Amino acid sequence: MSDLSFMEKLLDGVAVEWKTLGEVGQLIRGNGLQKKDFTETGVPAIHYGQIYTYYSLSTTETKSFVSPELAKKLRKVDKGDVVITNTSENIEDVGKALVYLGERQAVTGGHATIFKPSEIILGKYFAYFTQTTTFTNEKRKYAKGTKVIDVSATDMAKIQIPLPP
Repeated sequence: MSDLSFMEKLLDGVAVEWKTLGEVGQLIRGNGLQKKDFTETGVPAIHYGQIYTYYSLSTTETKSFVSPELAKKLRKVDKGDVVITNTSENIEDVGKALVYLGERQAVTGGHATIFKPSEIILGKYFAYFTQTTTFTNEKRKYAKGTKVIDVSATDMAKIQIPLPP
């Protein structure tokens, strides 16, 4: 059984409360990280493109690193945060999510939004939710562009999410 069908079966028939993503956590748009900034060691870094190509649903280690100097200027990703892609060449990849479970604080750049969950939602639950048809239908409402599809952090905050009791 896929994660997708498991999630939808899990919520089937359950009385859920619907809230917007902005009501259940804080969304922070990334800034300024480019592939050319990567170093062999340093501060853990998550590039949005790697969420499509390298990572699965969660990670404790990053593939890439940046210098401590650059990291000071970038948005911070803490353990339990979810990094969400804002931009892609297709609607399917917009909104792909990665739960960061590393002990060391990481950073991320533009074309990504950090979801910092409140105490009423787990980051991993939200990441699983991003794989459902319901989420796909929600993000389509806010997707802009033709060659490059984008869903802004502001619009991402409007996406409805079911919260089980």
